[in-house]
Amino acid sequence: MFRTLVTMSLAAGIFTGAAGTALAQDKAPVKIGWSAWSDAEFVTKLAAKLIKDELGQEVELIQTDVAPLYQGVGRGDLDAMMMAWLPETHADYFAKVKDKVTTLGTVYDGAKLGWVVPKYVPEDAIASIEDLNKDDVKEKLNGRIEGIDPGAGLTRLSEQAVKDYELGDYKLQISSEAGMLTTVDRAIRKEEWFVATSWSPHWMFGKYELRYLDDPKGALGKAEHVDVLARKDFEKDNPEVAAFLSRMKLPIGDLEAAMFDAQETSYEKAVDKYIEAHPDQIKAWLGKESG
Repeated sequence: MFRTLVTMSLAAGIFTGAAGTALAQDKAPVKIGWSAWSDAEFVTKLAAKLIKDELGQEVELIQTDVAPLYQGVGRGDLDAMMMAWLPETHADYFAKVKDKVTTLGTVYDGAKLGWVVPKYVPEDAIASIEDLNKDDVKEKLNGRIEGIDPGAGLTRLSEQAVKDYELGDYKLQISSEAGMLTTVDRAIRKEEWFVATSWSPHWMFGKYELRYLDDPKGALGKAEHVDVLARKDFEKDNPEVAAFLSRMKLPIGDLEAAMFDAQETSYEKAVDKYIEAHPDQIKAWLGKESG
């Protein structure tokens, strides 16, 4: 549906050079889907720039919610997505398409979900999610847990955590990443108490002093890996890009630093800076000899 079969008739004398050039020009753009989360935005735009500049292929970036991303890759409408949080966060979405997609590789390990409070909140007052049931803590937090968008795996797990910890006096505020961050920024400027759903990697840990609450019941899951998923046959149809995406892996500390830089400047500038600062890493992703 999204691929154009191009039949070319070339004179024998110019076949070798001209055929390669024409095929490169006629190749359909690589369609990569992403949701508006800061980590997904950075790695997706980084991949897109390298695919275009280094591999010579056009890229079409398609932003949508998480569920349509999985559906799009599963149907073959999208070539790839770079933000499959597994094994727990996106388990429900992945289960519906696992037989229709290919896992190309892991972009980063050690991803984490949790609830955070500012470090100026005393640890002897709130160290664990269980502590949210203390009467004085409920009053300080106004019975609110600052959340993100309704389709996020973190939202689903947070709703379950509210039940597991019997936090019936609290309301999980369904919003968006941007809405949550606005609330966090406003509260920190006033040194007010808050608890917010969050995840690592995220640039907010570079800007604010935050700490995760202990989760003794494991309601929010353990360390996760973030994978690249591709439609079936993508490796066969576009082996060069598929191989590149399979090799693309970032240390989580480098990613958080780049995401913070993106907030201070722009994602485009942060991508350029990352490429310039990590030449050997980029060469390895591209399958080139270092040196």
